[in-house]
Amino acid sequence: MALEKPFHIVLVEPEIPPNTGNIARLCGATGTYLHLVGKLGFSTDDRYLKRAGLDYWSEVEIDYWPDLASLQEANPGARFVYTSKKAAKSYVGFRFEPGDFIVFGKETKGLPEELIDAHPESAVRIPIIGKVRSLNLSTSAGIVLYEALRQTGALEGE
Repeated sequence: MALEKPFHIVLVEPEIPPNTGNIARLCGATGTYLHLVGKLGFSTDDRYLKRAGLDYWSEVEIDYWPDLASLQEANPGARFVYTSKKAAKSYVGFRFEPGDFIVFGKETKGLPEELIDAHPESAVRIPIIGKVRSLNLSTSAGIVLYEALRQTGALEGE
């Protein structure tokens, strides 16, 4: 399942090692690039991070960035899709394109509201039907990434 332009998962200041490890494993399973942005809430040598990713780390393309602006400057013309429970659009109605950078915020605060407000056309949310306030970061990344892969035909024939 190799896309000509693979997707990118961007984690801004992730705080919980097993979430990042699970997302790294997701990226390895789907040929998706992983970008870790800003101050991490853990060491990348963390045993829980490594355990969550198991022995798949060699399958993951990971880049580290000091801030989101640096990542954006290094990828001119790329489309960034911002995820937030405060976004107006559902991810289901959004049209993903191969090569999209799908951006997730830190577990405790999400992405800054100003960022979502500045990009309403490319900000998406996962609808929550019950009384739960939010979903786990690695669950959210899996939901949105697999919808993007489905929409772009990357899952056909698997």
